[in-house]
Amino acid sequence: MSISLPSPTNPLKIGTRGSPLALAQAYETRDRLSAAFELPQDAFAIIVIKTTGDRVQDRPLKEIGGKGLFTREIEEDLLSGKIDIAVHSMKDMPVLQPEGLVLDCYLPREDPRDAFVSPGLTGLYQLQPGAVVGTSSLRRKSQVLLNWPELKIVEFRGSVQTRLKKLTDGVAKCTFLAMAGLNRLEMANVPATPIPVSDMLPAVAQGAIGIERRVNDYRVAELLTPIHDTETGQRLAAERAFLTALDGSCETPIAGLAELDGTTLRLRGQVLRPDGSEAIDDDQTCSIEDGAALGQEMALRILEHAGPGFFDWRS
Repeated sequence: MSISLPSPTNPLKIGTRGSPLALAQAYETRDRLSAAFELPQDAFAIIVIKTTGDRVQDRPLKEIGGKGLFTREIEEDLLSGKIDIAVHSMKDMPVLQPEGLVLDCYLPREDPRDAFVSPGLTGLYQLQPGAVVGTSSLRRKSQVLLNWPELKIVEFRGSVQTRLKKLTDGVAKCTFLAMAGLNRLEMANVPATPIPVSDMLPAVAQGAIGIERRVNDYRVAELLTPIHDTETGQRLAAERAFLTALDGSCETPIAGLAELDGTTLRLRGQVLRPDGSEAIDDDQTCSIEDGAALGQEMALRILEHAGPGFFDWRS
């Protein structure tokens, strides 16, 4: 079936947040579509949409609503037809999409690891007791306190550039960024040290870009097919099934990473108490096609092991 291709007079409208990283992800999506169909860049229009999460910078995410704060306005514009596709950082995405939308296209995943960022230092072990660590991530906060309870955590929200400025201004001794973001922004000058996943398991879907569309927009579905990365989709199927079964949100410290080796998928999962006093870990392998089932099974096993009371802080 032939499809109508975008053109400079009828461009495909790509919705995104306006941060430098979000724009870099939108440009990557545009460039991959442009290459796949041999179209000029002006056959695509980047539409910047400001979300609640971008507007409110002075409070922790859990106080203003969680993950949907970075997607709600974009999804509303997608449903209304103001944009044709939405480009998202997958670690920001709720596990369920609004009725009428589907998320089934992923670009090749970048480095999923976290980065320790501090001028002159390469790891938390170099910090003195009482040193200030800046992070807005409940997962990272819990993981730090699990192993270094003597450190102090302060809220550290904002874009990559905003957080780096806070670090320069002395608000904290160190912070964390995603290696994927640093790579996509080509910020090799940032004093960042990759953290092994064995030391800090990353957020579910960290490093992955997802492209959301309307369920019944078959033209867009065909346009996206050539740029979908199957391996990323297989990994995220396992990770997001794990997150879904745990009822994951920004209020829950959850980490998870799926990796492929031939026809085998390895899934590591972790759930923590927010104060870092306890963590429950699991590590399993299965065939790739069983990844989503393993994610669900792992979550249920962790929930059973946690028992009553582990999640009481969420009420």
